[in-house]
This record gives sequence, structure tokens and C-alpha cells, in this order.
Amino acid sequence: MFLTISTTGSAERPATDLGFLLHKHPGKAQAFSTSYGTAHVLYPEAGAERCTAALLLEVDAVALVRRGKGRGRGGAPDAALAQYVNDRPYAASSLLAVALSGVFSSAMRGVCNARPELPDRPRPLRVEVPALPARGGPGLVRRLFEPLGWTVTAEPVPLDAEFPQWGDSRYIRLVLDADTLTLAQALRHLYVLLPVLDDAKHYWVSSDEVDKLLRAGEGWLPGHPEQKLITSRYLSRRWSLTRQALERLELVRLAEADDSEVEDIDNAVAAEAEQEEKPTPLAALRRDAILTALRARGAARVLDLGCGQGQLVQELLRDPSFTEIVGVDVSMRALTIASRRLKLDRMGERQAARVQLFQGSLAYTDKRLDGYDAAVLSEVIEHLDPPRLPALEYAVFGAARPRTVLVTTPNVEYNVRWESLPAGHVRHGDHRFEWTREEFRAWARKVAERYGYGVEFVPVGPDDPEVGPPTQMAVFQAGTAKEAEAA
Repeated sequence: MFLTISTTGSAERPATDLGFLLHKHPGKAQAFSTSYGTAHVLYPEAGAERCTAALLLEVDAVALVRRGKGRGRGGAPDAALAQYVNDRPYAASSLLAVALSGVFSSAMRGVCNARPELPDRPRPLRVEVPALPARGGPGLVRRLFEPLGWTVTAEPVPLDAEFPQWGDSRYIRLVLDADTLTLAQALRHLYVLLPVLDDAKHYWVSSDEVDKLLRAGEGWLPGHPEQKLITSRYLSRRWSLTRQALERLELVRLAEADDSEVEDIDNAVAAEAEQEEKPTPLAALRRDAILTALRARGAARVLDLGCGQGQLVQELLRDPSFTEIVGVDVSMRALTIASRRLKLDRMGERQAARVQLFQGSLAYTDKRLDGYDAAVLSEVIEHLDPPRLPALEYAVFGAARPRTVLVTTPNVEYNVRWESLPAGHVRHGDHRFEWTREEFRAWARKVAERYGYGVEFVPVGPDDPEVGPPTQMAVFQAGTAKEAEAA
């Protein structure tokens, strides 16, 4: 991962002033440890007329997996492999942005104790990034950098130079030229816009990222024509953080227009603003819908198949009408977390007699699952490869055969309503598929017919007139379709 910053000068104002600004001596090659590898700073050329500083980041792929998010992007079936086979060591990304802020922190703040007159002085600058992921192509690169005073050269990198018919990759070679910017401004532009173009972060984005964005965006982000896109991507499309950042940027713009302090504007708005109610999380709506369906069918002994960390089991325990609750999951780690959540080791004897957790795979028949009133498969089927679905169908509907089966799964049609979800992506990196309403209903009717169940469908969450609800639920009832409808 590589980036160079060049400047030109004269005998009176030598280009080697870049060394003072960056706080890195042109005569030395230096190395700095980062959380994910080693950053090297060196000067390929250093003279009065031209000086170039290079930042080379060597990424430790193992450290990236151990300390990072630990899962691949998107809905690829081999998402686990993406931890080890990816472009992170080679293409500019948030890794390089973090290295920039760490290695050149004083320069980014515009501090130079040795030559305090230098930071505020604009100078000719050229920035070159040989490989930069650009989700949006060269057009987006120009829309991001040109309003800031840069002359942009964005050359698409072909997928393979030997096979031009394959077309271009999503990477570009970026060259930025400017004569009216300071080095601090240039570094802050890069710090924000490199991860924006990559449209990904290698670390968890929390509320302190809003402060980082506003600090780095001071003086240029409030008036940028692509402000909303920059803010959303920088904050990994987390809508709550994006809204918070946009509100604060608007306050900055209003304060500048009114020639007043942000605090004065903020106080005025806060006194009159109405508190918005937070929407109920979809997971909570899903649990409510499941509990309603179970109560309506008089279920007392319930299986939570694929119980994960035990949220539904916890809700079931709160209702004494559910006399026996069993959570099953293939992951021992999930079951351990569920046990802690439920506080099984401190639970009273009567309550403990109502619940048990055990490990099991839904791809195999299991005698322990026989004879229950109801089974719940909440957000489970989409984590299975489609060829393994028949095994699950037989294990649940054919062998265990509870009287009622509830199955919930995402409605892929609703994905276009999620602002934080990139187009073409599924909701979770481990999802093997996500079905439309028609696909889900076709599958459910086929299963019901094969195993002698009736089935009805219930929307979960706001039922959009165009794309339907975010979650779809099938309620299977043992017996004939007529009996199921009557029940």
C-alpha cells in the first residue's frame, strides 16, 4: 500500500521544507508500528527544486484478521476465505488513512514548531496513489476532489492488461495536483476520502468516528456538494451516526452564515426541537410476532432452533405460559453467551426446570426434538446453503414434527429501503441467500404439502405497499390445510 506527496520549490523556498512540515527528515528512512503492520516513510527525491515523501504501509494479514472485524464483505458463500484473500495489503483504504493520521499527525493538525510560518502557506502539491478502490468510478473521484481545489487524474486499472476485453477493475491510479492548498488541508482530504472511495472500514465504527470526521472535515466538509455521501460512507452507512454528523455539519453551516458561535445556534435549536421517538428495532418486532403466534396456538413446550445468543429464549422465559423452552444451536460459543445472558448458573430451581440449552445440528434428525408443541426457526434458513435445506426440512417437519412451526427470514425485496445497505449486498455476510416474498411462499407451500402441514404468512415490521415487510414469517400447522386454516 503506497502513497507519495511531492512539492516543488526554489532556492528561496526549497522543496525540502516538506520535511519540516511532515516532521520527517529527508535524509532518513523511518519505520513506525501500527495496529495492522508497519508504516515506512522515505524520500525518493529531496532537493531544493523538488521533494517527494513516500508512505509505504506493510500490512500484517494475520493481525488484520485477529484484530479486525473477522469476516468477509457482502454475501459471498466463501466469506470466511475473504479474511485471508483480499486487497487490503495492496490497495489504499482506511488502513492507509489511519497510518496517515498516525505518522503525520502534527502535519495534519498544521503544527510545525521548528518553522511555524510554513503550515499556513499554500504550496504546489502532487499526491499519487497507484492503487485506490473507487466504488463509483473515476466520475465519483472527480466529484469528491475537484470541489476542494484539486486537479484530478483518475485512470482505471484494467483487470488484466493482457486481456483488455475483460474491461476495467474497480481500482484506479489517482494523481492529485493543487497550488492553493496547504499540506494540512491535503492530508485531511485524504484521511476522509480514501475510506469513502473504498466504501469500507477495517475497524468497528462507533460514535467517536463522528468527531474524527468533523475534525478532519473542518473548513471544507460543511459546504461540499457530496457532503451526504461522504458522511454516510465514512460512517459505514450507520444511519444514526450519519444523521448525527449531518445535523452537526448543518449547525456549522448556519453558524458561519450567521457569523456566530456553533454553541449559540445549537442551544437555540435544542430549546425548540422535539424529541424524536426511536423506531422499535426489527429484532424486537420479530420476537413480538413470534410470541403472538405461539400464544395464539396455545403452545406451551417450545423449541428455539438456531437460538444463537438466547434473545428469544429470554423472552419466552418471561411468560409463564411457556412451561418448557429448549434452545438448540450448532455453535458452542453462541450457547455459552446465551447461558450468560440467561444467568443459568444463578437461576432459581423452578425457573431453571423450564429451560435447557444444548448443541445440535438442524441438518440431522435428533430424538431430543420430538414431541414439542412448537418449533421456531427465526432467521436461520438463510444461513444454510440451499442444497442443505432438504435435510433441515426433514429433520424438523418430518422427524421432530412439532404441531406448529414458525419460520422467519429476510424479505430481499425490502433491502432497497435500507439506506445503510449497499446495493446488491445481503443483510449479513453469512447469508447464503435472501428470498423474495414469492420465493419464500413457494418454498413454504412445497414443504407444507410434502409433510402434511397447512401454512399461512404473516408480515413482520412495516408492510411497505411496494416491497412488502422487512421480515416474512410462515406459520405451519400440522394436519391438513383445512385444519390449519381452522386453527
